[in-house]
Amino acid sequence: MLKTNTMDINIIPHNQQIRGSFDNGRITERKLIGFPQDGIKLSHLGPLFYWAWASSKGYGIIGLHPHQAFEIMSYALEGEIGHFDTLGNKSRISAGGAQVIQAGSGLSHQEETVGDQTEFFQIWFQPDLKQAVNRPPAYHEVKDEEFSVEQLDGFSIKTILGEGSPVQLVTEATMQDVRLQPERFYIKSILPGKTLAIVAISGNGIIQSPDNTEG
Repeated sequence: MLKTNTMDINIIPHNQQIRGSFDNGRITERKLIGFPQDGIKLSHLGPLFYWAWASSKGYGIIGLHPHQAFEIMSYALEGEIGHFDTLGNKSRISAGGAQVIQAGSGLSHQEETVGDQTEFFQIWFQPDLKQAVNRPPAYHEVKDEEFSVEQLDGFSIKTILGEGSPVQLVTEATMQDVRLQPERFYIKSILPGKTLAIVAISGNGIIQSPDNTEG
């Protein structure tokens, strides 16, 4: 996990990421951005309130539990994840797809991992909470092929959140799934007052800010 602005680069190493588990250890997680009570180094980053990287080998379930106000996205990296909620929605999404809860005035849901190997991000965004609790709860899902992907020289950019994405949040946030070929680079501009968070899913490389600071 890395967070950066135009002035510095701050790396959050594995030993500063809180680990947890569900369903008697069938689902494990690393909290890249955690709740304040977790004691994690990074507990809030703008509207980005929580970011966990979960994995499971085989079936696992996180039982029915409530949410309110927050906008919550589960983004499948590998395998398949299932969803059920008290609005009557029941679905599964495979790798590259997203499940989006806009909790509003409140709902409860449960999550499942399906298949031999499953990995996914769960990311919480914090809208204006006083306004959010007055909105009805909603759920929708987006399959991998519904996202737009831009193929460029040596890399691809899949827009998960932001202009052109089928996911529409109230919270102001953007998210990209960027895939680089070896010996290639990608330049990301950051607007004044904004912060960029990066998670490297696989591989290795160099991250460099405009002042030539590396991480």
